[in-house]
Amino acid sequence: MRADFPVVLDACVLIPMPLADSLLRLAGGPRLFLPKWTDQIMAEVSRNLQENFGLTAEQGAYRESEIRKHFGEAWVEGYEDLIPSMTNHEKDRHVLAAAVRCGAETIVTYNLKDFPRSALAPYSITAQGPSTFLRNLYELDRDAVLGTLKQQAAAIDKSFDYLLNRLRVNVPGFVDTLAQQK
Repeated sequence: MRADFPVVLDACVLIPMPLADSLLRLAGGPRLFLPKWTDQIMAEVSRNLQENFGLTAEQGAYRESEIRKHFGEAWVEGYEDLIPSMTNHEKDRHVLAAAVRCGAETIVTYNLKDFPRSALAPYSITAQGPSTFLRNLYELDRDAVLGTLKQQAAAIDKSFDYLLNRLRVNVPGFVDTLAQQK
C-alpha cells in the first residue's frame, strides 16, 4: 500500500533512534505516509542530539544529510507567515504552521499538551502520540508494518524481539499492541 497523506513529525519523535528509524522506514519503504518537517524542526533535532545525547556537530550534520538524501520532498517551506496566527503553545506554533502549509491532517508528537484541540480544529488537524500513530499505521496495513520492522531488525543485525524491546522505551502502547497480536 502506498499512502499519500502528509504527516508532520515533531522533533521529539525524530530524536530517539529506534523510533525515528521505524517512522522513516515506514514512510520510505511501504510509504504508509508522507513525512513532513521543516529546517526549524531538523535544527531542533540536531541541537538536542548534540546537547543531550553527545553527538558531535558532524554526526548531526551527517544524519540530517542522509535524511535529506532519502526524504528530499519532506521539507515544508513558506510556513513562517502563518506562525503568528497559530494559537497553540508558542514554542510549537512553527510545527502547526508547517502542518497547515503542507495540508497535513496529523502531527506526531509527544507534546500533545502543546497542541490543544481548540488550536487544531480550525485546520482539521489532530495531534497524536507516536504509539497511537504507529497503532493506526498497523491497523492500516499490518503486513507492511511488521515486515518493515523485521527488515529494520535485520538491518541492525538484531532480533525482532530486541527491536521491540528498544521501541518499548519510546512507544510502549504500540509494542503492547504487537505483543497482543502474537
